[in-house]
Amino acid sequence: MNVFRIIGGFFYFSYLIFTTLKYPEEPGRVEVNGQNLFFVTRGPMDGKPVVLLHGNGGSHKSLRTQAMELAKAGYRVYSPDSRGQGANAPLTEYHYADMAEDSYCFIKKLGLDKPAVYGWSDGGIIALMLEMAHPGTSGPIVISGANLYPDCGDDFESFKEWIISEGTPLAMMMLSEPQIAPEDLSAIKGPVLVTAGSKDLISIEHTRLIADSLPCSELEIFEGETHGSFIKKSPKIGRRMLEFFRKNNY
Repeated sequence: MNVFRIIGGFFYFSYLIFTTLKYPEEPGRVEVNGQNLFFVTRGPMDGKPVVLLHGNGGSHKSLRTQAMELAKAGYRVYSPDSRGQGANAPLTEYHYADMAEDSYCFIKKLGLDKPAVYGWSDGGIIALMLEMAHPGTSGPIVISGANLYPDCGDDFESFKEWIISEGTPLAMMMLSEPQIAPEDLSAIKGPVLVTAGSKDLISIEHTRLIADSLPCSELEIFEGETHGSFIKKSPKIGRRMLEFFRKNNY
């Protein structure tokens, strides 16, 4: 069985390499909400738009596998680096609400019409807050490992110690943010796929709370997976995302 998985993985990532050659990353910058954000695009120009939002301290590179999967499926993928991260100059203060507004302005500035949005970790938080603040902006939404408030896992105290040891403004934000009331998720009327790993930093109960608080949601827990193992260089979340988009005629 392991041999078949290795062979399958080889062929899968081989086709992603061909996708890279056919649809290379196209870098750009855009002024939004007082920020000069770096971003890359990939995929056919006439493809339906998908915006990918990375996690805390990451960049567009964090979701490169998913960008290639989506481009191969015919979507036009937009991958911004969040403010103060990736190729953007670091800041002294960070707030999720600012990043959500950046994402909204990014979508409007580029003229994207109800793009699908995928967010991992902090990106998932931003995707939710974007649609809460500006209902109807997004098409189908997929989130992985998102949380509504800091104390959302079975081992939050250990995670808190790590945050304090890091001590950066970006990390310290996670001690007090986000602060999303579950009932406020009712503002999000469109379809949302809520995902996490069974061994995620975010507890299954908290992930289920998010799904149950959304008017139109699906929940999927990836068995045996951690916060990032089904995302980093993995085809799992991309395949599930494509299924969800097609189910919702996107």
